[in-house]
Amino acid sequence: MANTEKNSYTLLFAIGMVVIVGSVLAGLFGSLNGQIKENQKKEKKQNILFAMGITKATISGNADDAGSPVDAIEADAIFTKYVGDNQYIIEGAKATKTNKAFAVNVKKEGQKAKEAGYVRKLPLYVGNVDGKKAYVVPLYGKGLWDAIWGYVALEADLKTVKGAFFDHKGETPGLGANIKESFFYEDFKGESIYNGAEYKGITVAKGNNDPTNKRKGDNKVDAIAGATITGDGVTAMIKTDLKMYVPYFETVKAN
Repeated sequence: MANTEKNSYTLLFAIGMVVIVGSVLAGLFGSLNGQIKENQKKEKKQNILFAMGITKATISGNADDAGSPVDAIEADAIFTKYVGDNQYIIEGAKATKTNKAFAVNVKKEGQKAKEAGYVRKLPLYVGNVDGKKAYVVPLYGKGLWDAIWGYVALEADLKTVKGAFFDHKGETPGLGANIKESFFYEDFKGESIYNGAEYKGITVAKGNNDPTNKRKGDNKVDAIAGATITGDGVTAMIKTDLKMYVPYFETVKAN
């Protein structure tokens, strides 16, 4: 019978348990990985639709559901209805219609763009809401503590914001985390990303003194108190990521 009081026995037992638990976890991850990716894809569709103004209220007819995304279980069907195969990868002024837009990792594309000569791939989703086009652009940036991201939908004029959605990985609750709250993202609706013919983006501005956001032509929305760096991250996403689509948008306007 083995001497269980020996240090060697304890060590071997610990190693054995690590191997067994590791194998079990690896197996579970492998079996669930496909479902995880599918859930992430559905969430992305929910957020794209939300930026376009397609919410749970659109489906239920209940105005109280306006602040909620469509249900995940319905996301695929609703996305097909409003966007379908109108998905593109933008490279400069060129657009390629493709079913691979969802596979583009916006974060990694930003890193690759630092390489000399690399042309960044930009996913674009074109929806149809009440007979009018909505162009949805994904954004990715840095907040105070970690990553922030979002989607901005433009009206058919490719200047006016139709809607927006923002989220974060680890911003401060009650402060920077509020970028995902309606009082913040609703301010973007109706704002222009241009000043005349010049692209300006939208600045999340301290001291904007426009709490009800009546001024829609100033390229600004009010900042969240105590969340300056997170707000600056949102500003940077819009001014840099969204601007990269302008060469293609100009070709659309020309047609």
